[in-house]
Amino acid sequence: MFKVLLVDDQKLIRDGIRSLLAISGKVEVVGEACDGSEVVALWQSCQPQVILMDLSMPKMDGIAAIKALKAAGADTPVLVLTTFDDHELVLQSLQAGARGFLLKDVSLDTLIKAIESLAAGGSCFQPTITERLLQQLPGSADTQYRKPALPEPLTDKELEILRLMAAGYSNKEIASALFKSEGTVKNQCSTILSKLGVRDRTRAVLLALELGLITP
Repeated sequence: MFKVLLVDDQKLIRDGIRSLLAISGKVEVVGEACDGSEVVALWQSCQPQVILMDLSMPKMDGIAAIKALKAAGADTPVLVLTTFDDHELVLQSLQAGARGFLLKDVSLDTLIKAIESLAAGGSCFQPTITERLLQQLPGSADTQYRKPALPEPLTDKELEILRLMAAGYSNKEIASALFKSEGTVKNQCSTILSKLGVRDRTRAVLLALELGLITP
């Protein structure tokens, strides 16, 4: 049985998720919170293997709660479970430390597999989210989104830069972290975008997540 901490401000949603997880026979909800401000204390007392986190909550939202957990030294993986598929929320969740992102309309089987993956040290980002978000980004309406075959794979150095991009680092910060000049990093970022066939960093990160090139 995987032990899960459930964080959602709507009791009806919590009750529904808890009941479904109980039906699976694989997951036990060991704690519940209706606001992000309660998460750190519950994490310490419940010791869950995975935290299911809503994003929109009244006192402290999910992203702030993820940051609070990280500041408290929590290494429990967080799976964001939300109704919102805004690309900025996906990236902010990733940069805060989330290891997974699912919409609440997923099947029970998908949710269970995601929990199992995170508990085992993996990650899970719903493919339909990244594809949909790529299509919704400004400037995408004139072209049909296609997953590239990547005829020229990314080098290890480029993957390293891509991971730092996903974590929210600027070119200047990446240059400092990798002991490179800012100009060199800027050129390498341009090469990464070209290889992925995208026009900006947001698209690059979302596509890299869908292709499995990087993990949170």
